[in-house]
Amino acid sequence: MTEQQFDELQLKLGYRFRNPALLQAALTHSSYANENKKSGAISNERLEFLGDSVLGMTVAALIYANCPSMPEGRMTKLRAELVCEKSLAALAMAFGLGSCLLLGRGEEKGGGRERPSILADALEAVLAAIYLDGGFEPVSLLIQRYFLLRSDWLETENTDYKTVLQELIQEKAGQTLNYHVADESGPDHMKSFTVEVFLNGARIGRGTGKSKKEAEQIAAKSALEGITP
Repeated sequence: MTEQQFDELQLKLGYRFRNPALLQAALTHSSYANENKKSGAISNERLEFLGDSVLGMTVAALIYANCPSMPEGRMTKLRAELVCEKSLAALAMAFGLGSCLLLGRGEEKGGGRERPSILADALEAVLAAIYLDGGFEPVSLLIQRYFLLRSDWLETENTDYKTVLQELIQEKAGQTLNYHVADESGPDHMKSFTVEVFLNGARIGRGTGKSKKEAEQIAAKSALEGITP
């Protein structure tokens, strides 16, 4: 992994490490560590163990907070869907983790950079590295942005998208969020409203509904879908 790749990965994660060695350890597969014991290379297996717990707890807390009427059984199933190997591997690929991994010669030749299990484990290890380097807040923010707001899980509940958006925006000071009715049409008994939502004067979402409140919720959902890459 080059220094440029290392920097680009931190930009994609939205987090810069105070201790870069933690990120390097998170990207070190056991095959590489076994081949480079003399250099002191350590695999990401222990970090992956910790990251799995951090991820599971954070996702469970966010489901609990945002799905107040969801029964326990469905919550358990939803959490499993969000943190399954397939989902984690897809996100790891979006971050470009595959190209950053340190792999042994055998894994390299065997396509380890695209292997879902390796990618998923590496992502959990990266989450643990962020947790150890900066605490719970930055890793929780990353999970919220890149796991939950990118998925379809909110559609299973009558979620208050405006509140979710407001809480996300408030994580950075000095942000201003406004809703504006852009269009109103139709007879009184069948009106249609189009609302736009603006962040610091720039439009980030648009929605149309049978009422202003419904249009605002759809606009907020549209904004949430566009916030993450």
